[in-house]
Amino acid sequence: MIDVIIAGAGPTGLMLAAELRLRGVRVLALDEADEPTDFVRSLGLHVRSIEVLDQRGLLERFLAEGTKHPLGGFFAAISKPAPEHLDTAHGYVLGIPQPTTERLLAERAAELGVEVRRGCGLVGLEQDEQGITAELADGTKLRSRYLVGCDGGRSTVRTLCAIGFPGEPSRVDTLLGELKVTASPDTMAAVTGEVRTTQKRFGIGPLDGEWCRVVVPAAGVAEDRAVPPTLEELAGQLEAIAGTDFGAHSPRRLARFGDATRQAERYRSGRVLLAGDAAHVHPPVGGQGLNLGLQDAFNLGWKLAATVAGWAPDALLDSYQDERHPVAAAVLDNTRAQMQLMSTEPGSRAVRRLVSELMDFEEVNRHLTEKIIALDVRYDFDGEHELVGRRIRRPHPRARSPLRADARGTWPAARPDRPAVGRELGGSGRPRRRRQRGAGRARRAAASGRPRGVGRRRATGPSPAPVEVVRTVTPFSVPWCGLGPPKHGPTYALAAPTEKGAPKGSLSSATRPYGMS
Repeated sequence: MIDVIIAGAGPTGLMLAAELRLRGVRVLALDEADEPTDFVRSLGLHVRSIEVLDQRGLLERFLAEGTKHPLGGFFAAISKPAPEHLDTAHGYVLGIPQPTTERLLAERAAELGVEVRRGCGLVGLEQDEQGITAELADGTKLRSRYLVGCDGGRSTVRTLCAIGFPGEPSRVDTLLGELKVTASPDTMAAVTGEVRTTQKRFGIGPLDGEWCRVVVPAAGVAEDRAVPPTLEELAGQLEAIAGTDFGAHSPRRLARFGDATRQAERYRSGRVLLAGDAAHVHPPVGGQGLNLGLQDAFNLGWKLAATVAGWAPDALLDSYQDERHPVAAAVLDNTRAQMQLMSTEPGSRAVRRLVSELMDFEEVNRHLTEKIIALDVRYDFDGEHELVGRRIRRPHPRARSPLRADARGTWPAARPDRPAVGRELGGSGRPRRRRQRGAGRARRAAASGRPRGVGRRRATGPSPAPVEVVRTVTPFSVPWCGLGPPKHGPTYALAAPTEKGAPKGSLSSATRPYGMS
């Protein structure tokens, strides 16, 4: 029996497959398309996704094929400089076409031993107490312990499981094309600059070689968005919006997309889970869709692997929805707001001018920018401290930070303004450990199938307040911070001060793992 079947071998499915294989899970990825798509729907990766790739030791591959661009101007295309002192070592957006992202993730999945079957669409599934029977289009039936739908906004898996997908239908359509033009780059840039003073949903520019990418509002909402527009329709809209069709000809791909916002009522149905566009769709403003899917996979991977391995508490898999559903809901909200701000209606333009003025305040600019690049994510854990539920980033080697270890590799003592969070994760995602008290205990725990890095660590220095700071150490996972009695394990917990005033390190193993990315 296969451990996990993944329906959909796009970026989300491939990321999830790699996450599962890192932990030895037997994975099969299915995709109804015969070949990977080479249509450029997404153009870049935001900060949080870049951090995830860095944790997995994959960032250098992506940097070699992408281009770094400065942050700023993301929210509703309002041009503002990047906020200062963002809490990241990767203060840039990585320009990289979706086909390249998908290829690099596919290469990584293949290195780890993931089997991908293309031209194999899922048409049916049944689940029982032991597993799932998946039926393919050619009549083949497969058995697996779990199945994850990463099969896009028109998800077959979601439909077969009768999971509701409420939300708002499209109000406007946008046309997208990859084609050739006779206009010069200077002409395209000049016209684009003029048009975008009022129409933010317009754009045309070089893509690769002699090909150009065109984005232009459609005349109306199509009944069937799966039917691509014609060249004549796209050229007509270019004339109507920009006053020229730029000599558009020889299209290699044409498509249309809407601004529907929908979210699955639940991300889990028994042994079936949803991730990426199968769980949520929204307007593409801000370039958040692909990034949101990658981060879904990063959150789900270790939890599903732990469940397959048998060491996870019963509620662990449910925490995937608890943590990621609110994140997607927030993205739906901010994309709705951005679409309103990008409208050409007089009222919307007035609100846009007001928001632009407010973004001149550093805190407003930071708040809205962090929404787009996913640095504002905070999982809903008990505790009022500002760090509770937030990721603890891996510091830049030369950065000065209160979350840096000293020369001996020891982190500061536990206190509210300087959380003691343990050592950073390695580039492969495995916790870096040095020999210390409790190392034998860690080896015994690892031999029994528990996570690595569960040894004992002592913090140094006095603690001025009876506070406990918890840092997760589940293998391959990003660290998150929490305060208060450790309710989620396995974790490192720096306990409340003893009678002598110094906090002691303690190992907590409890009912539900602490939140991960």
